[in-house]
Amino acid sequence: MEIQKISADEVKQAAHYIQQGELVAFPTETVYGLGASALNPQAVKKVYQVKGRPSDNPLIVHVTSFEQVKEYIQESHPLAEVLVQTFWPGPLTIILPIKPNTFDTVVTGGLATVAFRMPDQALTLELIRQAGVPLVGPSANLSGHPSPTTAEHVIHDFEHSIKGVLDGGPTKIGVESTVLDLSDPNKPPMILRPGAVTKEMLEQACHTPVAVDSHLLRADEAPKAPGMKYKHYAPVVPVQMVHEQEWEQVASYLAHHPIRAGILAGPTAAEVVRGEAAAVYMYADDSVQAATQGLFSGLRALDETKAGLDCLYVATYPEDGLGVAYMNRLKKAANQMYFTNNETEV
Repeated sequence: MEIQKISADEVKQAAHYIQQGELVAFPTETVYGLGASALNPQAVKKVYQVKGRPSDNPLIVHVTSFEQVKEYIQESHPLAEVLVQTFWPGPLTIILPIKPNTFDTVVTGGLATVAFRMPDQALTLELIRQAGVPLVGPSANLSGHPSPTTAEHVIHDFEHSIKGVLDGGPTKIGVESTVLDLSDPNKPPMILRPGAVTKEMLEQACHTPVAVDSHLLRADEAPKAPGMKYKHYAPVVPVQMVHEQEWEQVASYLAHHPIRAGILAGPTAAEVVRGEAAAVYMYADDSVQAATQGLFSGLRALDETKAGLDCLYVATYPEDGLGVAYMNRLKKAANQMYFTNNETEV
């Protein structure tokens, strides 16, 4: 079965596939999701199978409104309404306790909670409406690999294993949504996965401190939200992180060692090392916004080049604001490894 690229005027067809238990990838403002009916356990099992995703990794359920969420939850955190009013539709996922027997354990990962999100993408919201069911939507990539930010990335990973991909063009943000744990109404919110909705933005909206879970899970630990594993988003070619002041050292190191290196950085850093690199993928500019939007696309492009690369050197950014989400993904893609002249260290 060859994957079908579905255009914006064919949403009805995509919804029909969902109703028939098929898998359809869809665009969001963050990354592309691998969609199936959240109420069809057999379809959800296909999502795990084609992704190669661990079965203890819970899925995000995509909805069109908070009213839809209320059909499934036991109780709402006192801050849920204000956060939804402020950030939905948008890149914020909230974890809430659900009523018994609402979602199969294949959706929840065996937990008594579900993560909900309303994406800021008109095509996908219309897909959910026409399908008449909420959709699971983990990133539409092979598990552990860089997430997809174009329909072409989805086709590359799932050319013969899903029904179609709804083409919404390149995503705007480039990394997955912020995941906020609101499962206990008596506890303050906790960020389990950083995204474009930052800690500062959340605290400003709800006028209360927001905690951050910085614990990286080992391979044998069960996550409460997607993307919490120690190594994730990783290309095949090994990645090393490079601080802003170290690009001259990288250039010198490459000039004296037989390494075919790929460079992923903004124009200023890329220019320093371009002459010694085998391949370069530049962000649109030096901003963290451009870096975040281009991170997964750049990792994929360099990983798939025919230049026979030995290592990818990727620019770091300060860990504040959106930089927290960027560095969260980059650290996992690099398995926490930094450039140190001729060795790597944590």
